[in-house]
Amino acid sequence: MTSTPIYDTTRPAEIPARAGRVTPPRRAVRRGGGTSHAERVFRVQQAFAELGGGPQGLAELSRAAGIDDSAVHRILRSGVAHGTFQQVGRGRYRLGPQAAMLGLGALERAVSDDALRGILERLRLSIDGSLVFLYGLSSFAGMQRQCIEMAVGTSDLSELGFGPRELVFSHRSLRIGASGRAILAHLPESVQRRVAAEPVPAGMGPGAFHDSHRMLASLAEIRAHGYALGLEECVAGWDSIAVPVFWGGLVVGAVTVIAPGALTPTERAPHIAATRKAAQEVRRLVALDD
Repeated sequence: MTSTPIYDTTRPAEIPARAGRVTPPRRAVRRGGGTSHAERVFRVQQAFAELGGGPQGLAELSRAAGIDDSAVHRILRSGVAHGTFQQVGRGRYRLGPQAAMLGLGALERAVSDDALRGILERLRLSIDGSLVFLYGLSSFAGMQRQCIEMAVGTSDLSELGFGPRELVFSHRSLRIGASGRAILAHLPESVQRRVAAEPVPAGMGPGAFHDSHRMLASLAEIRAHGYALGLEECVAGWDSIAVPVFWGGLVVGAVTVIAPGALTPTERAPHIAATRKAAQEVRRLVALDD
């Protein structure tokens, strides 16, 4: 759920060549050894994440991993046999089911539902007339967001214009809403470009980013400020603030406040601070069993 421009969108922002907190620095290709076999395997796996996780060719993986292409080919062929990688075409590979199982195991968190709801409810009570949502990053059918928990008090969401379709379908795209862009800003650039190519769902608010270039430019501002601001982006008459939640350097979701009406920058400042605090509390909760 959320809204639009953010800071000064009339000023074009430069998009870093490798945007996102999960992207490692590019390494020079080293020929003829110098790394252990285990390190090379990990570097090939990381190359998929750096390149966006989709099907990749041998040359792209070799450059991203900084490893000779013959060594990358041997690692890929061995990984295919064990299900870590899949060959999806002539000379093209993607991460396989065993890699997904490892990811699921890593992301499994023993988070207390009561503690999570308590954080969101305190945030809702601190901002008059607000609704609070926690969105999580999902990659089951492409990079999307899904609502994990909410604090809406006694509000009837359907009477406020938030029906099941808006909550589940229209608002799952990362290219719309403060929460979607707060997450997208910290994903690899290849993912950002794919999301920018998605159509804007029908029925969005008047502030939705229909221009893909402006949407991409907004991501640099989000990274610089640490939050996203939306103005009537998903629903007319509702503005929003979203702060990303990280596990280590990996973005896993966003805490989002939506409230009716427009606020001046001065009025907005305490709401941003409260949302930041809630996101930090969620982050600590997620990391309790680290």
